[in-house]
Amino acid sequence: MASVAVPETDTRRAIMTVLFVGVFMSALDSAIIGPIVPALRAAFAIDNTQVVLVSIVFTLCSLSSTTLMASLSDRYGRRQVYLLNVFGFAIGSLVITLSHDLLTVLIGRALQGICAGGITPTASAVIGDVLPPVERAKALGLIGATSGMAFLIGPVLASLILAFANWQWIFLLNLPVAAAVIVLGWRALPRTNPHQPELHDTFDWPGLLLLITILVSLTLGINQLLDRFLGMTIWPWLFGLVALLTPVLAWREQQTPAPLLPPRLFTNRQLQFVYLLATGSGIAMASIIFITSVAVNFGVPISQAGFFLLPLVFLASVTSIIGGRMLPKIGGRAAMLIGYGQLTVGNLMLGWPSAPFWLFVIATIVVGSGLGIVVGGTLRALVLEEVAPGDRGVAQSVINISISIGTLISVAVMASIADTINLSAAYLACAAVMALMTVISLGLRRQYRT
Repeated sequence: MASVAVPETDTRRAIMTVLFVGVFMSALDSAIIGPIVPALRAAFAIDNTQVVLVSIVFTLCSLSSTTLMASLSDRYGRRQVYLLNVFGFAIGSLVITLSHDLLTVLIGRALQGICAGGITPTASAVIGDVLPPVERAKALGLIGATSGMAFLIGPVLASLILAFANWQWIFLLNLPVAAAVIVLGWRALPRTNPHQPELHDTFDWPGLLLLITILVSLTLGINQLLDRFLGMTIWPWLFGLVALLTPVLAWREQQTPAPLLPPRLFTNRQLQFVYLLATGSGIAMASIIFITSVAVNFGVPISQAGFFLLPLVFLASVTSIIGGRMLPKIGGRAAMLIGYGQLTVGNLMLGWPSAPFWLFVIATIVVGSGLGIVVGGTLRALVLEEVAPGDRGVAQSVINISISIGTLISVAVMASIADTINLSAAYLACAAVMALMTVISLGLRRQYRT
């Protein structure tokens, strides 16, 4: 199946603008929650246990919807699904803006999460449709940098808005942005379906239900949210449910004529390595949230500790772009060896017992440099090398799921190690995982197909 041809430079630039702005908007709303937590607590008279649901609901819905949205984009066209997700994200923002209680906020965040789950994988699939291989890595690197800049700018932007206006304005600003994306995207995005389903292809709703049940159970089992709310030990049963349903899902996808997750996406050896590395990138990405705690241990005031993440995130955005440009020249194996090698060294520095402060500063720079390579567009570009046009969206959603699972595991395990031993031990454990990922990178091909 041929990719959608977009020869005109101006049209291509318009497509990239639509994709970057949409991804930035959805990533920004993941990054602005921290600064508005006090405002939400005051507005609705809730405690921290309740306010954390604002993030958890968004994450659960995003993780659960990503394969659904990506599959729909593979079957019925990227433009319709991408713009529908942008529109739904805007509606969710409007619901939050008009909310008068926490329940309404959670409904809005759920709608935002459902739609955010489809924006990045669909955008990545569009890049695979409209760009030749030599340019895909560069564009996907820019997508990665866009997400990184959103996490850099988000807290600052939210704080500025809160200084002059109510917290609702943070979500209200999504409406004109989404409107611009929809208008421009309707004109610029390709109308051709990369994969027209056959008449007998019915959507795999049982497969979707199984997948959502597995992902929700895994998420709740890792963060043990239900255990805390119900005062019961439930997480072992949730993991047991995951172990029971996973082979059922695998069997189901082998039997159905139009599987939600085609088995060919999991039998390809290169894709297996990429999924493992994507899980590792999620672990690396989540580990940076504890860096501020390391800074506090060095005597940095809590109010200033967050500033140590700024150079890290900025450098990650830069290396995401550089990594995308270099991928066609050095190949996926070398790129991942460099990225995970840096993360191994950086985490070792962070976990070094009695390390001096200057080593901590250098460590944040090394971690940021490696993070941009492994979390940027490199893995997404490698996936596009291995799959047919009709599988691009779903394959990108598997990358999303792998990253999310790695993130959940990292937060839970590192927090547990930090509580039972110390932060140094947590970062040494993370360094060991990064070293393992460096070894796994050797399984990738040397060359990048152009």
